[in-house]
Amino acid sequence: MLEDTPSRTAASATPRTAAQVLVDALRLHGVDRVFCVPGESYLAVLDALHDARGSIELIVTKHEGGAANMAEADGKMTGRPGICMVTRGPGATHASIGVHIAQQDSTPMILFVGQIARRQVGRDAFQEVDYQAMFGGLAKWVVEVTDASRMAEIVARAFHTAVSGRPGPMVVSLPEDMLVETTQTMAFAACALQAVPPSDAALAQIAQALQAARQPLVVAGGSGWSAAAAQQLQRFAAAWNLPVACAFRRQDALDNRSPQYVGHLSLGMNPRLKEAVKGADLILAIGTRLGDVSTDSYTLLEVPVPRQRLIHIHPDAGEIGRVYRPDIGVQADTACAIAALAALAAPASRPWDGWTLAARQAHAAFSQPPGRVAEAVGVDLGQAVAHASAVLPDDALVTNGAGNYSVWLHRFYQYRAARTELATTCGAMGYGVPAAVAAALRHPEREVLCVAGDGCFLMYPQELATAAEHGARLVVLVVNNGMYGTIRMHQENHYPGRVSGTRLVGPDYVALARAMGAAHAERVDSTEDFPAALARARQVAGFSLLELSTDPRQITPSARLP
Repeated sequence: MLEDTPSRTAASATPRTAAQVLVDALRLHGVDRVFCVPGESYLAVLDALHDARGSIELIVTKHEGGAANMAEADGKMTGRPGICMVTRGPGATHASIGVHIAQQDSTPMILFVGQIARRQVGRDAFQEVDYQAMFGGLAKWVVEVTDASRMAEIVARAFHTAVSGRPGPMVVSLPEDMLVETTQTMAFAACALQAVPPSDAALAQIAQALQAARQPLVVAGGSGWSAAAAQQLQRFAAAWNLPVACAFRRQDALDNRSPQYVGHLSLGMNPRLKEAVKGADLILAIGTRLGDVSTDSYTLLEVPVPRQRLIHIHPDAGEIGRVYRPDIGVQADTACAIAALAALAAPASRPWDGWTLAARQAHAAFSQPPGRVAEAVGVDLGQAVAHASAVLPDDALVTNGAGNYSVWLHRFYQYRAARTELATTCGAMGYGVPAAVAAALRHPEREVLCVAGDGCFLMYPQELATAAEHGARLVVLVVNNGMYGTIRMHQENHYPGRVSGTRLVGPDYVALARAMGAAHAERVDSTEDFPAALARARQVAGFSLLELSTDPRQITPSARLP
């Protein structure tokens, strides 16, 4: 939701350049940090940011993909559009990964891209790209500012669109010649959005449907889960004793220690949780799109009409009925909806109490690391994650990208507070390190843990230099099994014994971290050595890296390669 502001000047006697108007607009919308890689195509904006140094911090990253990932992570944490600036052509293509993540994860974000001069368009000029064609299928809105007098209007609309309905990414193209033109149309802020609550009639229908159920299940997900919303979900689930499963990589919507939390609809999902979804007679989906991972490739709920009675609450009407036809569809702001549900009078009798208890017990058993097999070598990742979960504070921010290593993290780590899980639902490798840097900059008072596979880490290791430059305090765990684990797993399933393209020979990760400015770095070869190593890493200022040598044959917590 955008904050209102009294600064709405439409015109001024003193002309300003379009670049200055852009930076003025950023300040009016509460932007305090911009992630970028500099480029000559938007020099005028960089110059305008020079005058805004007291209010807007410019974080210069080492790669545009890192900048875009950081901006997306910042949007996740704040609920406001994360801001990224890159140059034309290669800068934009590198940054496209952040736009894809923001689109899939429903994260508000604005990517500003420098562009060639307007008179050169269509000539295949140096680094020319048609951004409407390039980003049209990824972003909510793609626009090129061709008139300096429209800069204020377009930026305000971008901020409005990024947070309205289903949040997502905007791409704003900035021709370099337009940026230096002057205008008397000054910056203004987009109007504050009024969150839409569910109607009384819809709430009455939901209450009636829940009371008629025998095996209900709440599925919580999507973006926008503030601390207040998570507390209201806890209150609602406890009063009604409803089992709550969190959608893929949205585990922080509900304290995982809650008696009503029954697991994570994820890759490597608990088989008992799959059975619970299939066996439910009513599913109350709040905020989530019910994507393919959460529904196990759309098999846990039948498409298009689920066997279970479905109540779907989502802030964007376009997502209701897009895949699944609900019995009750409610367009409403997630936070407003859960607050309204928490205010409903709970029934005196709950025939599903045993159902909830059984689901919770199944989750509790599944979330305990299995016993170590005799032939295993290196660090037991399950035990390491469980230890980190036990010693890190409730508000610690945990980041990760994509890879089989994340199955251990999401299964054995307990998320206890809202907006503490920074992970992509689109499965992008490399996200963990830049997201951790953004988290450490946004919340320097909190602990930040990045868990990354060796392949995932090597996508953006250079952003550790960004962390060092800004004194960011974080701990990186590099899970080193010498392979692209997810692909190797599928390779063994489909082409057993024929290893091709999935071996990974990495650098000396400890030496690399030290070269990047690590305050502490060490290699951990045994499970027994991990607790002390983590304690040492957490004690230093700046960033630390622990390389965990893990068994390459242990491809998942429960499966080993031959």
